[in-house]
Amino acid sequence: MDASRSAHEQARALVDAVERVVLGRRAAVALTVAAVISGGHVLIEDVPGSGKTTMARALAHALGGTFRRVQSTADLMPADITGSSVWEPARSAFSFVPGPLFANVVLVDELNRASPRTQSALLEAMDESAVTVDGVRHVLPDPFVLLATQNPYEQWGTYPLPEGQLDRFTALVHPGPNADDVERQIVREQLVAPTVDSLHAVMKPGDMPALRHAVRTVHVAEAVLGYAVALVGATRTYPGVAIGASTRAAIALVRCAQARAILQDRPHVLPDDVKALAVPVLGHRLVLAGDDGGHARGQQVISDIVARVPAPLSGA
Repeated sequence: MDASRSAHEQARALVDAVERVVLGRRAAVALTVAAVISGGHVLIEDVPGSGKTTMARALAHALGGTFRRVQSTADLMPADITGSSVWEPARSAFSFVPGPLFANVVLVDELNRASPRTQSALLEAMDESAVTVDGVRHVLPDPFVLLATQNPYEQWGTYPLPEGQLDRFTALVHPGPNADDVERQIVREQLVAPTVDSLHAVMKPGDMPALRHAVRTVHVAEAVLGYAVALVGATRTYPGVAIGASTRAAIALVRCAQARAILQDRPHVLPDDVKALAVPVLGHRLVLAGDDGGHARGQQVISDIVARVPAPLSGA
């Protein structure tokens, strides 16, 4: 990490840079950056044309890294995203041709339109930042950030994401609609020139490991840690919840809270950090009895749990 800038300054610079082209959505941008600098991946739910691709490209530009986009379809094969071995007659040998996963920021559009087999091909990449092709393990670029989208209103021709995959997304982000004045500004700027291409990097990809290390050194008091664990534990006994949040979810919640503290220039996590992140970090991970595949009910459950579970008074 650039020694001349603190972790807070670098994290805020990322948010500010992305928000310059993703106007009026600072909360969604800050949540995405918090998930990324905590070491996680992000699932974005919104309608087409809402700026999901712009956010991913802007993040890649701000990181100074590479960006690839994958459009999911029912016939998309695992090798189409991981890469494959190709025979080279001149060498009389196979050589590996990397797929689009080999980038710093990868956007997988409409992930739920990909077949379960292709969806599962992402698990190793999300867990270990690597892919295995023909028995050979290939390490992905560092950092590797996966942003996946799905349209919550179109279910025809889709495959619901399995619980194991949902659990590997650190946060679920809903950008939401723009206010009229913001939309007018977006249209005006796009008439002049695409704004993402003019965005300058505010850090280098090699700075991310140090930034993520700084996030993990943020102090978490035992009372705050206990509060996060209590929220996760309450999901397992809540009426109507078939499968509650996992231990992985508890770790993600605490790490995201540490990232939020960095963004707000604090050396410790507050109970309010955990409370603010509970819904986007935990809501999509719940399996509810009779659930139709949407995440709104899960988020309502988390909101109710947050209202019921008492929070500690301080995090210092």
